[in-house]
Amino acid sequence: MSEIAKIVDRVKSGKSSAMEEVKAALRRAEDHEGYNIFINMTSERALGRAREIDKKLIKGEDVGALAGVPFAVKDNYLTFGAPTTAAAKMLESFDAPLQATAVEKLEAEGAICIGKTNLDAYAHGGSTENSYFGPTLNAVDKTRVAGGSSGGSAVAVALGIVPFALGSDTGGSIRQPASFNGVVGIKPTYGTVSRYGVVAMASSTDVMGCFTKEVADSELVMSIMAGHDERDGTTLPNSPLQVPYLQKGKMKVGIIKDCMGDGVDTEVKAATEQYVKKLTDAGHSVSEVSLPMYKYALAIYYIVVPAEVCSNLARYDGIRYGYRDGKTLSDVFGKSRDGGFMPENKRRIMIGNYVLSSGFFDAYYLQAQKARTLLINEYDKAFKDHDVLLSPVAPNPAFKLGENTADPLKMYLEDIMTVPPSLAGLPAFSVPAGKTKAGLPVGVQLIGKRKCDAQLFALAKEME
Repeated sequence: MSEIAKIVDRVKSGKSSAMEEVKAALRRAEDHEGYNIFINMTSERALGRAREIDKKLIKGEDVGALAGVPFAVKDNYLTFGAPTTAAAKMLESFDAPLQATAVEKLEAEGAICIGKTNLDAYAHGGSTENSYFGPTLNAVDKTRVAGGSSGGSAVAVALGIVPFALGSDTGGSIRQPASFNGVVGIKPTYGTVSRYGVVAMASSTDVMGCFTKEVADSELVMSIMAGHDERDGTTLPNSPLQVPYLQKGKMKVGIIKDCMGDGVDTEVKAATEQYVKKLTDAGHSVSEVSLPMYKYALAIYYIVVPAEVCSNLARYDGIRYGYRDGKTLSDVFGKSRDGGFMPENKRRIMIGNYVLSSGFFDAYYLQAQKARTLLINEYDKAFKDHDVLLSPVAPNPAFKLGENTADPLKMYLEDIMTVPPSLAGLPAFSVPAGKTKAGLPVGVQLIGKRKCDAQLFALAKEME
């Protein structure tokens, strides 16, 4: 029985109560304060919701599939009970007027949010070191990064504070911290889960997902969050997670050889090869596949995404809401944005405005979008002969705190394997594959065809 199933069983059978489960989760959060996982707790609201669920149980009323299950939410999801900061000074005291659709769906099934987790400000980064509230520490080694941008959520699950936590994935922000902390990280097909009520980063690649310790728990959480939302025009009309995968024999898995080159840590390669052996031992066929456009994916991403970032961040001007500084109108615009954004936010705004400017739009942004189409075509070709593609999640295990902060390019290169599926809108899961000699977790990435998320869940559960 999975961890979520155990909690629901305890609450519904009377062996425990929603109140007891929430209080225990809050105690665990307090015990792990040194990891800097949470920006704000929603304790008061969580205890109130637990009380309501317990009353419903006494009356014999339906309490949902996640009755009394505590969870944590990345602090770029709008929620009640605490400010939504996006880990930026700009939104340090912003109280959301509504809740994200994904959170609403989970609460409708009885889940209880206990707090808002740390991230790179506005989800810009791959280590959770770009947070206005300081870095989150790795769950296994406190001298190393948690990964990012959803580092707080990954560590909350890895340390057992909550059985699941929400994250957002634009270019690897769920998968990479999942790999660094040894948990399951799910990025579904683009459009599977509504983005309504989530602070936007890059609208064409932002995807809502989750972290768990077991694949079955992820599948349950994702099935609840998935579905069309009339408030988000990018959501799919029919959720791929609501169509069960019918096993048709063993799968054809393609290992992306472009991800197994000289730049990949030897122990990461070894863990990936060990997972491949498990696949072949289970009867699945594995062969190499080449994606020549892979080496251009990072360049494509860091043109397309900053262009969307600078557009999405234009609304933070110190006038309508958020941090404000200055007295004259021009001072308010300049000083509010200068003080409210972190250095990485400013870097991406500058890059985005540059590639969208009249002199460079055709040379950079338009060419990047054309190259993105070529990458998507290569994936489509690869999936004609393979059911699933496989690669490491990241070229290295979790790196030391501060190791890459002075070199943005080195930091960006950590995303080299997670960015391509994001550009193509494909489902991609990070699942634990092993550990290094130093005990650092290593994950592998399972990549599926668009809308074939259920097939990935089937394979991941089988191999788990």
